[in-house]
Amino acid sequence: MAVQTVQNLPAQFIQDIGKDLATQITAQAQVPVVSTGLAGISQQAGESAEDFAARQSAAQQFTTRQQSLAGLAPTVAAQDALQTQAQNLATSGVGSFAPFLAQAQTAGTAAGTALGGVGLGATSFQQGVQDFMSPYQSQVIDASLAEFDRNKAIQEQSIRDQQAALGVLGAGRAGVQLAEFGTGAARERALLQAGLLQQGFGQAAAARQQDITNRGALAQSQLGLGAFQTGLGQTQQQATGTDISRLGQLGALNQAQEQAQLDAQREAARQATFLPQQQLDRFAGQVTGLMGGYPASGIQQTAVPNPTPLQTALGVGTTLAGIYGAIKNPTSLRLG
Repeated sequence: MAVQTVQNLPAQFIQDIGKDLATQITAQAQVPVVSTGLAGISQQAGESAEDFAARQSAAQQFTTRQQSLAGLAPTVAAQDALQTQAQNLATSGVGSFAPFLAQAQTAGTAAGTALGGVGLGATSFQQGVQDFMSPYQSQVIDASLAEFDRNKAIQEQSIRDQQAALGVLGAGRAGVQLAEFGTGAARERALLQAGLLQQGFGQAAAARQQDITNRGALAQSQLGLGAFQTGLGQTQQQATGTDISRLGQLGALNQAQEQAQLDAQREAARQATFLPQQQLDRFAGQVTGLMGGYPASGIQQTAVPNPTPLQTALGVGTTLAGIYGAIKNPTSLRLG
């Protein structure tokens, strides 16, 4: 059985563009992903000289791209002079109430001693928040972080399974996906740990304030200095709470400023790192749109059956009959 093959090819320039795109994709897949300059590259144990040279080349190209994209790099405005002045004024007043409270505590202790030695001592108000911290806090934090790490490992394995199912495990973009997932997971883990520490601190601070209140109530019930001691405790509580609130607000502002700078640096590094892939993606999208306006290429095959022995015999018989008839009737022969 004979087979006829007809191949429909797109225009030659379309073939050339597609071949060039495939070449660029193959070449880009061999380039290591580097997000630091040449100064941050050092040869690792077990790394071949060829692989190290490839990373050095990628780092040099990263520096060049980062310099070229300097005009597009995100930036963060510094604090205004008025903000700096306000912060200095706010922090200068922290703890200024301490000398006055010390004098009041001394006077209160002397008065309590004169009335029989019953009352709050000067050290009653000097207990720190750490004295009220839960002894099991570290165990709770360790258990929470361990559970977080277990869930992270499960999610990471799920991503690898999906990449394996798609046949892209080990590819450049697959590595980038895992790296982005790892970065986000590390950030979430740090936030979880910070939240647990902050929660423990808040509970200890509340317990400390409750202890101060309880001591003031006890002094009021045991001594005739209740009003004085309670007022002293309230003054310290209000002053301490004001300082904590003030410092917390200033710390949050400074942290937000620093985080914004870190985010801007990370975004600038990301732009320089993945610029080649983004350019290649845009080029691939343009090629895809261009190829969509032309007929699709394809191969068509048509099977032509071979003649059977009977058909061959009939054909031969017909030919011989014609020749025989021409010989018997010469007049029927016409020569052109």
